[in-house]
Amino acid sequence: WDIMILTEEEESERRQEEFHTRSQMFMDGLDVDDVVAHLLVTEGFSSIEEVAFVPVGDLLSIEGFDEEISEELRSRANSFLTENEERLTRERRELGVTDDVASIEGLTPQMLVTLGEAGIKTVDDLGDLATDELIGSNDIEEAEKGVLADYRLDERQANSIIMAARAHWVEEEVAINMEVTDKSVSKGNEDGEA
Repeated sequence: WDIMILTEEEESERRQEEFHTRSQMFMDGLDVDDVVAHLLVTEGFSSIEEVAFVPVGDLLSIEGFDEEISEELRSRANSFLTENEERLTRERRELGVTDDVASIEGLTPQMLVTLGEAGIKTVDDLGDLATDELIGSNDIEEAEKGVLADYRLDERQANSIIMAARAHWVEEEVAINMEVTDKSVSKGNEDGEA
């Protein structure tokens, strides 16, 4: 466990910084003024995804928001997410990250770009990683930042991603074993007929 002990002043500064960061994200992503952004943060919204997919009723419960404003915010959030995903997909492809890697469940477009920037471009590259290489180590003595450490994946999620990348290794091994068995059976039949 990592326990952070903060003074009241430090905690207040941390909360203010977090409030400012989230407000700025909404101002930039949704093209809204600081009043609307502050209202969203105050009401507990922490991502543009939440605004895009929240029921309209939840937005209507915010003082000063009517149906038109709520629908417009959801529309802007969905547009932002679509444009962002398209941009990240282009960036991922420019980095050479294959579609096979992109199809692995649990990897977001941003994670795929991060993998590409780290030179992990194929399922074999990803499958070759150990869990701590992907998400980092919890061992303070060996604390080393993993490629996707900033995404806060847990060990189970990381292992699932790595095993999905390795799945084709098992399929190839089975195919090779079946081919060897078929040749052995075929060779045995030839020897028996002779």
